[in-house]
Amino acid sequence: MDSRDKVLDQYSSKLYKNRKEHVIQIEDGEPNVIAADTRAIPGIMTNRGCCYAGCKGVVIGPLKDVVQIVHGPIGCSYYAWGTRRNKAKGDENTKNFLEYCFSTDMQETDIVFGGEKKLKKAIKEAVEIFDPACIMIASTCPVGLIGDDIHAVAAEAEEMYNIKVVAFSCEGYKGVSQSGGHHIANNGLMKNVIGTGDAKPVKYSINLLGEYNIGGDGWEICRVLKRIGYNIVSVMTGDGSYAEMKNAHTADLNLVQCHRSINYIAEMLKTKYGTEWLKVNFIGIEGIKQSLRDVASFFNDPALTAKTEAVIADEEEEIAVGMVYYKSMLKDKTAAIYVGGSRTHHYINLLKSLGVEVILAGYEFAHRDDYEGRQVLPLKMDADSKNIESITVVKDPTKYRTFHTEERIKELKEAGLPIESYDGLWADIADKAMITDDYNQFETEAFLKLLKPDIFFSGIKDKYIVQRSGVPSRQLHSYDYSGPYAGFKGALNFARDVTLAVNTPAFSLVQAPWKSEPTLIGNLGGME
Repeated sequence: MDSRDKVLDQYSSKLYKNRKEHVIQIEDGEPNVIAADTRAIPGIMTNRGCCYAGCKGVVIGPLKDVVQIVHGPIGCSYYAWGTRRNKAKGDENTKNFLEYCFSTDMQETDIVFGGEKKLKKAIKEAVEIFDPACIMIASTCPVGLIGDDIHAVAAEAEEMYNIKVVAFSCEGYKGVSQSGGHHIANNGLMKNVIGTGDAKPVKYSINLLGEYNIGGDGWEICRVLKRIGYNIVSVMTGDGSYAEMKNAHTADLNLVQCHRSINYIAEMLKTKYGTEWLKVNFIGIEGIKQSLRDVASFFNDPALTAKTEAVIADEEEEIAVGMVYYKSMLKDKTAAIYVGGSRTHHYINLLKSLGVEVILAGYEFAHRDDYEGRQVLPLKMDADSKNIESITVVKDPTKYRTFHTEERIKELKEAGLPIESYDGLWADIADKAMITDDYNQFETEAFLKLLKPDIFFSGIKDKYIVQRSGVPSRQLHSYDYSGPYAGFKGALNFARDVTLAVNTPAFSLVQAPWKSEPTLIGNLGGME
């Protein structure tokens, strides 16, 4: 019996039938197909987040110059504000509100009598105290259940205060996971923000999509891109701003880092404004180099290409000695990695460059194209996703512009440039690796016992369970207050942190007290 069967065989027949298509072992040369983006089984401790977490917690949450009011209980607000590590800097021209947690703090009486008055009061206070250019409202589960019309409140406030006010109906129960929230956020930003600015196009302008500046990743990526000579219009949304995002339509090219969270915007920008998009990976040396060369190939400027190669050589030389050392310390180690978006795929490449083989991997909220590549599109929509609005955009007659002709784009695609293309996780995962979609706590612990990886990468929900099992763990949703991990310097930081974790014996030396002595003592009653 292989590892997959040993784990799944412990389920009831009903659970086995559901999970068997979500857990597969990669077979080289075989058509690897996996079930994804379906409702998690009630009662199983899934590691997914909710629709609200995907909208507020991931996509719109990092926007620094926006007052983001969560209409719902205070716990929801704190969750989306306090558990993500999106860094941002304000200046004399840009306010930064990320230090604040804004909430209507709904109570039982608000559930009974409605919370619209409380929301209006919160908006009034925010305007008077902070004077923002934009307010965004995110609703949580109770709001959808009682029927507060946050969109009407937003429209009224926008007219009253003469600022942009955008509402997102992202109640946690919508969709099957936080992926639904990404979609809702993308739609709202596209309808209400992107394209409303009046900036003029600048040569070699790009948008960086799906980068959330965890631990300073966005700053490191932008540093390298600016060093080569690119003009960065906006970052969506790490250290991003409403002021910059309004002019995102002026870019020549969109770079998509996290495919799952923001591919909708990339596709809509292509349709409405003519902006092509490239799938990139700025995690891991080989991924960074390939992505920078792909961008240079798109613009096809000899000077830009030469500058790209010079920057790559310089950046690589600066970290070369350290990377050689850490690789020697990590050679032949194994890892398990469960993260959202495209992160699992990105870090597989970085670990591979360090000599670490990923033997167990998966996503929290992926769709099949994140695993198998966009060639499997279109996908059949899950019934639970049908309550997520799907908007249609059309070509903007005044702002539509293209950098290349259709013929040139076709040539670039045929040459291998990943324009509107993503091969998915299967492109780089090792043969025989175990893949688990929508992983849960039982499967996590069971596979760790069977496969015994040297390190586990995931999030806060399972970090301490893993460490108590004797396996070192690193968070890839917040970097355990380290980072950045993107870019050349980020790769060195990552290699250092993984080396320290793997070579720290504390995790295997610590033993739970109940494993060595009984903690419950009692007598069997009714006997003499």
